[in-house]
Amino acid sequence: MPSNNYQFLTEWQVDAPRELIYEILKEGKDYPNWWPDVYLNASYQPSGRADRVGDRVTFLTKGWLPYRLRWTAEVVRHERPHAIEITATGDFVGRGLWRLEPAGPGTRVSFDWRLRADKPLLRWFSPVFKPIFEWNHKWAMARGYESLCREVKRRQSA
Repeated sequence: MPSNNYQFLTEWQVDAPRELIYEILKEGKDYPNWWPDVYLNASYQPSGRADRVGDRVTFLTKGWLPYRLRWTAEVVRHERPHAIEITATGDFVGRGLWRLEPAGPGTRVSFDWRLRADKPLLRWFSPVFKPIFEWNHKWAMARGYESLCREVKRRQSA
């Protein structure tokens, strides 16, 4: 595998019904509102389709490390409330798949993220700094788990 290719599998256990989690995750344009440590800005371009396949959100994101990424997520599949699949283009290229499965009183959330880092900084330095870039992704996803749990509580109390 080339050094600028990455594969991540993140798993969370969230104390909330998957329908609620699906409603939160499917709205990429709202990520900066509830996941602000990572998602700095989102620009939404609807496809016009009723199933929302083809909808695009262009993001400006960051991790703990001092660089930012510009990329666009395009919805390629919605399976309410089981799965959301996107393709990514821009500073990285690939695909991501959110899966939501009932687990006891809550939901098991997994995100399978397979991408190629095309931003020159990441592409050039991946051979040496890949473990640091992977740690940065794990930091961002840990912020996502914390933020999702807060958003779930906010919505449940509203």
